[in-house]
Amino acid sequence: MQKRTLLDGQKIQITIKRLCRQLIENHDDFKDTVLIGIQPRGIYFADRIRTELQEILPEARILKGNLDITFFRDDFRRKDSIVTASSNSIDFIIEDKKVVLIDDVLWTGRTIRAAMDALLAYGRPRKVELLVLIDRRFSRQLPIEPDYIGHRVDTLNHQQVRVSWNETDQEDKIVLISESTK
Repeated sequence: MQKRTLLDGQKIQITIKRLCRQLIENHDDFKDTVLIGIQPRGIYFADRIRTELQEILPEARILKGNLDITFFRDDFRRKDSIVTASSNSIDFIIEDKKVVLIDDVLWTGRTIRAAMDALLAYGRPRKVELLVLIDRRFSRQLPIEPDYIGHRVDTLNHQQVRVSWNETDQEDKIVLISESTK
């Protein structure tokens, strides 16, 4: 097994700052925009984005929620074990708002498709954008592309991208893991 670090500590923070500047460029004061982190791991990234945006725009009221997509996935019935969902935490209406969906890694696009389905339970957004920390290009199974990208990486299907967050893993690090294919 080979591991290659794609980003860590300071580089992740620099990437978050850049992404926040891009968001501000397109959403100004966020009065018509909400942030939605996709459970389970996208919520840590969404928290970081919101914290950085609040530092840059202290007067802005930036709404952020967490969205569970467990029962909207097209593969949830294929698991051998019982599936347990996380809780949603969206205490605002998204009707006619611009929604920025936030996830850590974009791979096949199936998670994002499920998130868009789940989002409709909270209203019909005016526009949905996608912000991802890592875009695994060339692996898409659905025609979904991010609007904001932290880092692009070309991977093979047998490789994994593992994102570690300080909040849960005691370090900020993104690693590309390659299994030996003998």
